[in-house]
Amino acid sequence: MASTRIIILLAIALPALVSAKEFMVGDQKGWTINFDYQQWAQDKEFHVGDKLIFSYPVGAHNVFKVNGTGFQNCIKPALSEALTSGNDTIVLATPGRKWYICGVGQHCAAGGQKLLIVVNPGAMSPSVSPSQSFGAPTQTLPATGSADGTVVASFQSIMAITLAVLFVIAV
Repeated sequence: MASTRIIILLAIALPALVSAKEFMVGDQKGWTINFDYQQWAQDKEFHVGDKLIFSYPVGAHNVFKVNGTGFQNCIKPALSEALTSGNDTIVLATPGRKWYICGVGQHCAAGGQKLLIVVNPGAMSPSVSPSQSFGAPTQTLPATGSADGTVVASFQSIMAITLAVLFVIAV
């Protein structure tokens, strides 16, 4: 009886656990100048819970999350908001449009180093207000949410913990 419940729970939860995808921005080119990021994103489907990985040589570039105006005009926020690790991971925590630019020199305006994507709701993702979608991204992946809603505990993590607890109870 207990094993039947576990199998049913796994059948329900497993698709959610494996549905998140990681996208290396620019694929093998990475995050660089003179690359068409809109063409790169064109055939991809992004969902809440997916991750963007910006890979670049440290010091050569950075990543800023901006709003639509900042994207159009290559307006970079305060330098303190820049991601600079060279291997920056951003969890797509809310649905909607997301804009990213490089703030080094003229990389955004002249080099085309900017990315616009549309994030679709994930399967059974929680509803989050659009006002929370403009928070600063993080370079790390904390397990808890931030005040601005940018990084939240993922549905997949919650389901994995729930399954583990249910498994222990059932056994």
